[in-house]
Amino acid sequence: QVQLVESGGGLVQPGGSLRLSCAASGSIFRIDTMGWYRQAPGKERELVAAITSIGITNYADFVKGRFTISRDNAKKTVYLQMNNLKPEDTAVYYCNAGVVTSRLGIGDYWGKGALVTVSS
Repeated sequence: QVQLVESGGGLVQPGGSLRLSCAASGSIFRIDTMGWYRQAPGKERELVAAITSIGITNYADFVKGRFTISRDNAKKTVYLQMNNLKPEDTAVYYCNAGVVTSRLGIGDYWGKGALVTVSS
């Protein structure tokens, strides 16, 4: 079994910063692409940013220049540094990972989400 646990969400004022972390654990042989998605109330879940195992990144246009995704393969952890936050960034942020398990099964795993609220 594989678990993804997010941390670092909270309440921040417009223009502020937050850093999300997501740690993977369990029967993991290899982690491929890791990413962050978000879902605002009444909206569909959308990709925020993703990073491959060798560090190639992809960002949604609405976060380019403000958010930075990174990962520590040794710690099986992915990060999302969010700067210059806007009220429209308010959402539940979900961690996602493509995992090859120790039994060589392949799966797409999700965390339970971290709430980010941007408000004055």
